[in-house]
Amino acid sequence: MTPRRTFIDAGVLVAAARGKGDLATQAMRILDDPNREFVGSPFLKLEILPKPIYEKRREEAEFYEAFFDAVSYRADSVEDIVRNAYVEACTYGLGAMDALHVAAATSVGAEELITTEKEGKPIHRVDLVKVLFLQSLQDRD
Repeated sequence: MTPRRTFIDAGVLVAAARGKGDLATQAMRILDDPNREFVGSPFLKLEILPKPIYEKRREEAEFYEAFFDAVSYRADSVEDIVRNAYVEACTYGLGAMDALHVAAATSVGAEELITTEKEGKPIHRVDLVKVLFLQSLQDRD
C-alpha cells in the first residue's frame, strides 16, 4: 500500500502535543499511522513553533521539531504557495493561514489535509485537496 501524502494543520499538532482525551488520541493515531507520509511547510512551522520556544515550553517545541524533522515532503516554494493561496482565499473565503496550508499541501501533491476546523468552515469548501475533519476520522480508522 502506497502511503497517503498528508498535510496536517497546526490544530492537529497542538492536539497531539498538548491535548487530552479523544482528540489527543486521534491526533496521535494520525501521526503514528505508517500509511501516511507528512508534508511540512515554513508557514506551518511559523504558526506552531515560535510561541512554545518563546514561552520555554521545551517538550512541546521538541515535539514539533521532531515532526518537522521527520516530514517526507517540504512545501518550500514560498512565492508559488503565496500566489496560489491568494487565489484559494479569494475563491473560497479562506483565512490567510488556511489558504497557505491548502496551497502548500497541493504544491507537493498531498492527497489530504487534516484539520481541527469544524465541518462547515471555509476550509472544507476547497476542492484542490481532500479536507478531513480530525474528529470525524475517529469512526473511520
